[in-house]
Amino acid sequence: MIFYAVIDTNILISALISKNPNSATVKVIKAVMDGKIAPLIHKNILAEYKDVLYREKFHLQPSTVQTVLRAFEIYGLEVEPKSSNENFLDPDDLIFYEVTLAKQNEMAYLITGNLRHYPVCNFVVTATQMISIIKNYEI
Repeated sequence: MIFYAVIDTNILISALISKNPNSATVKVIKAVMDGKIAPLIHKNILAEYKDVLYREKFHLQPSTVQTVLRAFEIYGLEVEPKSSNENFLDPDDLIFYEVTLAKQNEMAYLITGNLRHYPVCNFVVTATQMISIIKNYEI
């Protein structure tokens, strides 16, 4: 089974700076590369990825950032957001939520390390929860 998911920028950062190859965030990115997760993307999400991943404070190699961005462009599914009436503390988070909403009929997930940034609902999950969801369907 292939899962659709919007991957919050903090998950990407965490995976790329992790020294633990068994961390949940690394497993999420591996699931994307293995075709288990089809990332849902939008031009605004890709722009945020690019902006954040190139920040000097993360010390990421430009070639690494380019590889990740290219993978999301290749494997990602472009989705137009579905408007919501949610109020977000950070307006930049809204696009992640609304792109996920647009694919709810296909059980899409929003994977984040900051659950408090989003409304409480069954499709906003942590990396650990997403890995559990994938494992439950593999049995």
